Amino acid sequence: MKKLPASIYSTLSLLLMLIFTQCQRPEEPLVPQPLLPKDKMVAMLIDVHLNESRVDAAALPPDSARAAFNLLHRQLLTRYKVTDTIFQRSYRYYAIHDKDLDDIYGAVIDSLSAREAKLGAKDQAEEAKRRQ
Repeated sequence: MKKLPASIYSTLSLLLMLIFTQCQRPEEPLVPQPLLPKDKMVAMLIDVHLNESRVDAAALPPDSARAAFNLLHRQLLTRYKVTDTIFQRSYRYYAIHDKDLDDIYGAVIDSLSAREAKLGAKDQAEEAKRRQ
């Protein structure tokens, strides 16, 4: 049996190594078209979390809470003129890009915290008026 030259072995091993590393490397996901801009995603997520909180505060049974949230979510999508598919695809895209999702949720948390502080100050002012 004839021996193969060392150069063929090294070429084959290099080729196999390249093939296997390409199989293991995750591909960069394609940007969905259309992709919701970050500012619109922030506004929508703020409303999503406010809707969740409204439904939680209503203390409804689980099936009624789910129906109420779904209704509020459909209304939100209509108000922003976005389909659920576009919203979900955009959210998934930003979730894969951790830095983008961190920026988006940083803005969401800041906005919700500011709203909470404003409501807290308003409640304190109303309480002070009642005491007088």
